[in-house]
Amino acid sequence: MTITRVIMSAINVKALSRQDVRSFLNSFDTVLTDCDGVLWMHMTPLPHSADVMNLFRKLGKQIFYVTNNSTKTRDDLVEKCRTLKFEATKNDILCTSHLSACYLQSLGFTKKVYVIGSEGITKELEQAGISYCGIGPDLIKQNVPYAVFEKDPEVAAVIVGFDEHFSYPKMIKAATYLNDPNVHFIGTNTDERFPVSNDVVIPGTGSLVRCIESCSERKAVIMGKPDKYMAKMLMERSDINPERTLMIGDRCNTDILFGANCGFTTLLVLTGVTALSDVEKWKQSEQQEERELVPNYYIDALGDLLPYLKELETEIS
Repeated sequence: MTITRVIMSAINVKALSRQDVRSFLNSFDTVLTDCDGVLWMHMTPLPHSADVMNLFRKLGKQIFYVTNNSTKTRDDLVEKCRTLKFEATKNDILCTSHLSACYLQSLGFTKKVYVIGSEGITKELEQAGISYCGIGPDLIKQNVPYAVFEKDPEVAAVIVGFDEHFSYPKMIKAATYLNDPNVHFIGTNTDERFPVSNDVVIPGTGSLVRCIESCSERKAVIMGKPDKYMAKMLMERSDINPERTLMIGDRCNTDILFGANCGFTTLLVLTGVTALSDVEKWKQSEQQEERELVPNYYIDALGDLLPYLKELETEIS
């Protein structure tokens, strides 16, 4: 069974014969998975998701947790995985807070970073020996002109991640620093928004990055999916073959497009952002950009793979 991106047709894993499902499961050696919406919702694991990931590992697959979340460090995510019964080590995790620090290290960066973001970013910067400023609330001061802002001469990079304290003063400072073309501009990811209960929509990091891009008239270097930097770092650290790598995600414009950009097989789970109706619409689209959002496979939930993996385990043993 060969499914190529040229076909642009998502296949329901459960609609395959059991033999074809086993062929699918044997077609990859490395599993990359998004976290929120695939493995868990906040601190609630999705049914049997931990069983599936742990059994993948037991069957000899390389496992990596790849998340655009910049609010957590790798240590935080290891602890969360262990709490929710997912087997994980620090080396199994790629998150955008860590990648931002890695990117600056690769440049030989020795100055200071202005951070729009959370402690997830600053803790990773600290571990990399990089100084920073800007974290926390920065409110408009009454009767003080907006233009009163004294730049820190040591700042030579701006990182924009998720920041619940995002404000007009932060916009001023970021755009002012970035007015110098020698100042590096890093965005952790481009996730635009996060729908939650009661139809409330939370603006995501991508909304903040676009805001700073607009007022600075600069484009950020993006660390997270769907851009390729995360895959570049993964391939530098680990022996993975893109043609035998599976990318699992719940959001097509980040997870699935990331897989397509990197030559991975893609599996969409319908427990998060993207709905099957979206995929059906993109399959019929004449726009290449939308057709690239179509996964190779989809399944209602990651836990639905468990009986197939157990059969495979039995065959092997």
